Parts: sequence; structure tokens; C-alpha cells
Amino acid sequence: MTVPVSWFPVLIVMPTLVPLIGAALTLVAARSPRVQRVVTVAAISTTLAASLLMLFGVSKHGTQAIAVGGWDNTVAGERHKRLGPLGITLVVDHLSAMMLVVSTTVLLCVILYAIGQGLRDGTEAQPVSIFQPTYLILCAGVCNAFVAGDLFNLYVSFEVLLTASYVLLTVGASADRVRAGAMYVMVSMVSSLIFLLGIALAYSTTGTLNLAQMAVRLNDGTIPDGTRNALYAVLLVAFGIKAAIFPLSTWLPDSYPTAPAPVTAVFAGLLTKVGVYAIIRAHTLLFPGGSMDSVLMVAGLLTMLIGIAGAIAQSDIKRLLSFTLVSHIGYMVFGIALSSKIGMAAAIYYVAHHILVQTTLFLVVGLIERQAGSASLRRLGGLIASPVLAVLYLIPALNLGGIPPFSGFIGKVALLQAGAGDGSALAWTLVVGGLVTSLLTLYVVARIWTKAFWRARADAPEGALSDERPSALMDESTDISFSDRDDVGSMPVGMVIPTVVMVAVGLAMTIWAGPIMNYADRAAADVVNPHVYIHAVTGTPAAPSAKGGR
Repeated sequence: MTVPVSWFPVLIVMPTLVPLIGAALTLVAARSPRVQRVVTVAAISTTLAASLLMLFGVSKHGTQAIAVGGWDNTVAGERHKRLGPLGITLVVDHLSAMMLVVSTTVLLCVILYAIGQGLRDGTEAQPVSIFQPTYLILCAGVCNAFVAGDLFNLYVSFEVLLTASYVLLTVGASADRVRAGAMYVMVSMVSSLIFLLGIALAYSTTGTLNLAQMAVRLNDGTIPDGTRNALYAVLLVAFGIKAAIFPLSTWLPDSYPTAPAPVTAVFAGLLTKVGVYAIIRAHTLLFPGGSMDSVLMVAGLLTMLIGIAGAIAQSDIKRLLSFTLVSHIGYMVFGIALSSKIGMAAAIYYVAHHILVQTTLFLVVGLIERQAGSASLRRLGGLIASPVLAVLYLIPALNLGGIPPFSGFIGKVALLQAGAGDGSALAWTLVVGGLVTSLLTLYVVARIWTKAFWRARADAPEGALSDERPSALMDESTDISFSDRDDVGSMPVGMVIPTVVMVAVGLAMTIWAGPIMNYADRAAADVVNPHVYIHAVTGTPAAPSAKGGR
């Protein structure tokens, strides 16, 4: 598909503007749920289409950048662009485009799933009028983070995410959700304050917040290494909290599982990956050279092992999957910390794979709750009676566990090859840690399969009890005898179809693993050579990093 360069000024702003316009329209249509649903689906579909066009366009034309408001004003007769100090720069490269496509695909499937679940449930008490506007604002925040070309715009994206996610997490106002939301907000505020401190340090050190200009000034040899490393450490802590890297991950398993299934799914799939994306940008663009490689390797190893150890101890599927989410962030940090093209390509592929698989598993948990009335392994059993549900769980579970030939296996093998290629003792330790984590992940997903699907429900310690209905926006469920439930086995088609689509998209990453890995390789080539990004934004060539292109 041919996408003219002249389209980019419009395409780049669409992933941010379209969801915001959609949010405004859904607020106006607060009294009409049907109109809200149509506007929400149309807005996210349009955003997905724009993201796909940018992906094809970037593949042909390379990295593209625009300065919102024309602040880059190229002076007549002057060769290079000059960026205004107040300008907002938006940039899309291979990595940004890939993240936009994967994220909007997930956001579209999850909102269709939520609609199918019937979040409104036909009751006037359900606060549905705020759900879809808030969801669209969350979409805008996620998308804007991936195209932000300056540090303050990235901060604003994070704050938009925080505000929207807090509303989605606590909507319904049950005690558990408010408690979990309070912890989430406290941790997020701490992260935001540290990020603000990083912004202040960056501006005082370089005189700019534009990422391309910062990259040039931080690496021109005029800034002491101590100052440079201190700034990187501050930003790494801020992004590490959002990415849930150990020991900054303790908030996640207590926050996500209390939300409704679609909210948990989109949080687990996307929000931590925004933090991972920010770490990739900081590590390769602002601070190339691998000054923090050892720190990241140790953090990645601990994140993998401690996360999966926590998963083994859980009996609730949502909490179990939340711990595996933390654990598998360690794989991504592993690839980033290698500071090589092959390691970065493996990490980028694994990020896309994990967004799809983790989101799918949480959607399947929603189906399990709908059918069995619980997500607790103490109550579940006999789900093999539903072959559709069994298949929908088994495929992404094996994918997460890294069983051949699924994309999880391909991503892990690529990471292990990159680690072996590095050859350092720490890299080999990570290779061993990655293998152990993969085996333990297989154990925990097999444990869910054994207890929830193969075991008879009568053999479960609390098998006779189930929730009257799964929680939607408001917690109204109460324990009743399983035999007294009148909706046993109910799985709305509107929930099943988006889950099937997510499973299919995950399988597509396996079927077309070669082209997708090639694309990830091109994305990695962009990010490990910061001059590509800098040239696209400023027009000024810059020397590649010391380790770039390795």
C-alpha cells in the first residue's frame, strides 16, 4: 500500500485527536448508550486505520516528524530546521507505528468485548455514561505517548493515562476497587513526581525538552557523565514504576485484579508497555552507550524470577496472571539491556506478542467468570465441558508459556540468542533465568488448566459456591449455590467473538513471524541508531551511538 508523505501531518495527530473528539461526543450523548457505543467503536476503528496507514507509510518513507503549530519554521536559506522552544513535536517511526497498530487493535477488541458483556446490564444504577468517554481518553493517552517527541508531551500522556485509568479502576465504588485505586493513584503520583523531577533536571541540563535536541546535547561531550547518569537514573525510576519492573512492581498485583475483566485486560496488556516503550526511547535515544546495562540486566532477572514466584503462590487467576505480567516484563528489560540491535528486535517482538497474549488471557478470565461465577481456583472445575472456552484458554496459555511454534516461543528464542550473542556472564545468567521463568510459566498456566478445566467442580474445595453474577461496573455479586445459578454456562456471543479475534491475532504473530520479526528488526535498527530519529526531527545529522547497530 502506498501512503504519500503529504498524508503524515494529518495521520500523526489522528491517534490523539480522534479519540478525544470521540470522548467529547460520547459525553454529549451520555443519555444514549447506543450512540455512545457507535461513536466509541467508530473512533477507535478510525484510529486503527490511521495507525495502519502510518505503519505502511513508515515502511516506505522512514521516520516522519511534525511540529504541531508550525514551531519548526524552517528559515529561508537555512539548511536545517529550527525547533521552537514551545513546540510540540510528534514523531512516528517503525516502533511507534507498530505500537500504535497493536494497541489500537487491542483497544478495539476490548471495547467490543465490554459492549458484549453488557457493562450497563440494563440497570439505571450502572454509571455507564462515563465508561466510554473515559475509555476513549485512555486510548488518546496511550496513542499520544507513542508519538510524543518531547519529554513534557510524554509526561502529559502519562497523566492522561493516570486520570482515565483511575476512573476505570474505581468505577462502581466498591470498597475493594477504591482501596486498589487509592494504591494505584498513590504509586502513580509518586511516579509522576519523579518524572517531573526528571523533566526539571533535563531542562536545566540541556535547555530543551525536545527528545531529539536533548539527545544531541546530552551526547555532545559537554555534559559530565555524573550529571548524565543521574538524569537517566531519575527517568529510569519513573518509567520503571509504570512498567512494573522489580522492585517497583509491588503495586500491580493488588491493583489490576479488582477491576472488571475488560478493564483489567486493557490495563494488563497496554499500560505497562507504555512504560517499557519510554524506557526504550530513553535508553537508545537520550542515553545510548549502555551506561545502565548492568542495572537493567539485574532488574530484568529479578523481575522475571520474583514475578513468576509470586504467580506460583496465587489461587486467583487474575492475581496469578498479574504476577506473570510482572514476570514477563523482565524479558523485555532483558532485550533492552543488551543494547544491541538483535536484542532490541527481540524485545520489540516480545512486547507486541505479550500485549496480545496477556490481554487475551484476561478476556478469557472474564468468560470463565461469566460461565462459572468465579476466577478462584478453589471454586473452579469442570470447565472442559465447554470446548470453546477450553480452546480459547489453551492457545494463549501455551503461547505465554513459550511452547513451540507459538510467538511466545519465537520471542523467547530470539531473546536467548541475543543474550548468548552478548556473551557476558550477566547475559548468560539472564539466559538461564529466562529458561527457568519460561518453565515456571508453563507450570502455572498448566496448573490453571488442571484445576479449572480437568478437575470436577465437586472436587474443588469451594466448588459449591459461585457468584450470582460476575462483576461488571458495579459489584453486585453474592455467593449462592452453583446449582441455583440461572445463567450457568452463559457466554454472550458479543464477548466470545472479540476473544476469538484476539486469539486469531495472536496466532497471526506465529503464522507471519518472519515478516513481523523483519519489521521488528527494522524498528530496532531505527532505535539503536539515534541519528535516524534526530535527523527526522531536526534535519541535523548526528553521530550514531557507540553501541548502535551492533
